[in-house]
Amino acid sequence: MGNDIERRPPRLEDVAAHAGVSHQTVSRVVNNHPNVSKSTRERVEAAIAELGYRRNTAARSLVTRRSQVIGVLGTELAQYGPANTLLGVQQAAREAGYFVSIAALKESGANSVADAVRYFTDQGADGIIVIVPHDGTVQTLEGLNLDVPVVVVGAGSHGRFSGAMVDQKRGARVAVAHLVSQGHRRIGHISGPRDWIDAAARAEGWREELAAAGLADDLLLEGDWSAASGYRMGQKLAAKRTATAVFVGNDQMALGLLRAFNEAGVRVPQDVSLVGFDDQPEAAYFTPPLTTVRQDFEELGRRCMDMMRKQIEDGAASSTIVVDPELVVRASTSPLP
Repeated sequence: MGNDIERRPPRLEDVAAHAGVSHQTVSRVVNNHPNVSKSTRERVEAAIAELGYRRNTAARSLVTRRSQVIGVLGTELAQYGPANTLLGVQQAAREAGYFVSIAALKESGANSVADAVRYFTDQGADGIIVIVPHDGTVQTLEGLNLDVPVVVVGAGSHGRFSGAMVDQKRGARVAVAHLVSQGHRRIGHISGPRDWIDAAARAEGWREELAAAGLADDLLLEGDWSAASGYRMGQKLAAKRTATAVFVGNDQMALGLLRAFNEAGVRVPQDVSLVGFDDQPEAAYFTPPLTTVRQDFEELGRRCMDMMRKQIEDGAASSTIVVDPELVVRASTSPLP
């Protein structure tokens, strides 16, 4: 058999024989099914590596009548959250034997979304994952009469569309509750663009937690996720000197706000406490290190792909996955003097 393998690419049956398992077990391993013991999986993976086995996806597609292609529709992919969600989808897809086809849109208008969906259907995509964080996108998709599974990132399930989301409102409430627990009563918020699903949910969580504490919600400013907009909003807040704490819609805007406060002589956290959102890798190295709400975007992407696989391979119904955020406390917050 060794000489035969040398003359042709190794097959699944060769891996099975080398690992001393059935070809069904090898199939379960390469398709990442859970009902395989750890020791068996490791033995099969070692055989795959030793023989240099690669799946014949073209042959598999003929048998399954599936393309093994997942379309990912995205806008704002330069932003930290969407970019890392996409990374999680790609990693999980590759491990499951799927290819990812990406349509990155400059804007999420109805025509652009429809064109991207046609691009995926022309490729015979088995499903579509949507990382477009604007309210109108779901309505556009609902009008396209799609016949493949769709998972929308950042929203709950919509009819036959599944949803995968971080609980943005909960994250905002945890951030504000932290500030309230430190004695702050004038807590402002710099939100992201109001047409973003995540920005709206964070602003709503800010309002709800303030209302629960009997506090006013009149210190709201809108940014565009950029450090530059945080800088501009920081200048406005520094001029008024009314807030003792600020909950910022993302870490990038918090970075700009920190610079504006520094230039205006407003000390963080001695004069104003500051909480961001996302926990991007640089947040721990801001001056001061930023208290923020951590979102595991890669995990969100991986769970999107897991949901997609269950719909494609098992015919699972549409559903919603919610990933909980986590407050990370650093030096940018302190009790009110």
